[in-house]
Amino acid sequence: QPHLVESGGGLVQPGGSLRLSCAAPRAILSTYSSSDMGWYRQTPGKERELVASMTKRGVTNYADSAKGRFTISRDNGKRKVFLEMNSLNAEDTAIYYCNRMGPLQWPWGQGTQVTVSA
Repeated sequence: QPHLVESGGGLVQPGGSLRLSCAAPRAILSTYSSSDMGWYRQTPGKERELVASMTKRGVTNYADSAKGRFTISRDNGKRKVFLEMNSLNAEDTAIYYCNRMGPLQWPWGQGTQVTVSA
């Protein structure tokens, strides 16, 4: 039942920016800071894809589509993960989710909708 809560999505014009947030519920707090975290997105008709990730030690990785435009960060004190998205284009339109990396993921949250449209 514990899941993360994503927020910050919305409608943005091409070239715009958004900052997504992922908050860990109390039930996850005990393990969140020791978890490698990732941002995923899902487009209708497609499976979730990993967009960006950050290990518990701060090592980041990005999908080719996000490299140079997206930045993942985390605030362990607030138990949050952020995704700064710049130069957004229509292909970035998706529901964005956060979760821990690897097979032992928490239940998926509702995600936050990002729509890039003129």
